Amino acid sequence: MKTLVCQQPGELTWQCRNIPEPQQNEVLIKVKSVGICGTDIHAWGGKQPFFSYPRVLGHEICGDIAALGCGVNSWRVGQQVAVIPYVACHECSACRSGRTNCCENIAVIGVHRDGGFSEYLSVPQQNILLAEGIAPEAVALIEPFAISAHAVRRAAVQPEDAVLVVGAGPIGLGTAAIAKAHGAQVMVADTHPQRRDHVACQLDLPTLDPLATDFHDRLRDGFSGNLPQTVIDATGSPQSMNQAVDLIRHGGSIVFVGLFKGDLQFSDPEFHKKETTLMGSRNATAADFAHVGELMQRGLLRAEMLLTHRLRFDELGSTYEQEVINNPQLIKGVIEFG
Repeated sequence: MKTLVCQQPGELTWQCRNIPEPQQNEVLIKVKSVGICGTDIHAWGGKQPFFSYPRVLGHEICGDIAALGCGVNSWRVGQQVAVIPYVACHECSACRSGRTNCCENIAVIGVHRDGGFSEYLSVPQQNILLAEGIAPEAVALIEPFAISAHAVRRAAVQPEDAVLVVGAGPIGLGTAAIAKAHGAQVMVADTHPQRRDHVACQLDLPTLDPLATDFHDRLRDGFSGNLPQTVIDATGSPQSMNQAVDLIRHGGSIVFVGLFKGDLQFSDPEFHKKETTLMGSRNATAADFAHVGELMQRGLLRAEMLLTHRLRFDELGSTYEQEVINNPQLIKGVIEFG
């Protein structure tokens, strides 16, 4: 099989590898499409923590089941599935409490073990989700949508809640779309005009420029004179995250789904007087994946909400730097096989 390997930062090479044999309780996936994540971009640039080389990238994966390992009885060859890339230990305290998304010993396919930039991939049977009747490019986006769904669930978003999503990258877009699907009043803030245009066009939601002098006035205007009760920050920007407390109403909540390497700093009196609820949101659970699949089946989530670019797998070795790394127009790309 053809495999694209990130040998070291800035270097992708093609390799011909044997198609893996699925082991006990594994399924062999014939890959159909793979989403490109910020993780893949940071790994190419040598900026991804907890990462070792060489590595086959890609953790947003759609494929068909090509073979079944011993002990796999609930799946059949030919079914289209999404891969849940978080391989949990199922033994630590987080796993035992049902929070496999923050397993103490988590291994992420495409990060800690080889991923989907390959024609075939074996994965544990508990790490797949049936996704038939959905376009392959949309199935590849179930994973980023699931991260967004987990953040919305952490925020306990309810109908008519006033929600500000900060950051209109793929996770922020998914968060806004899912909060809207839950019936919330949603606004999206981003500094880039192109991304604000994408929100308006594909999500039909109002947008704000957080650098504008009238940002706070327009924020209140959008929520009937009030600040939002929930801010979900998907920027990974310390400047944005440190200001989140200033954006919520008294009794409000903040969820950080983006992250950065460093320390958060904000006014403790402001944090305290608002009785702020502050949460982190990491990865997603099988329930989040299933919820996204349901929303896709109902037409409430579409690939176009995130997708801006399509790339061919057999051309990726020569186009990755130009089309992905150095492409300011890219919001979300999907690699198509075959």
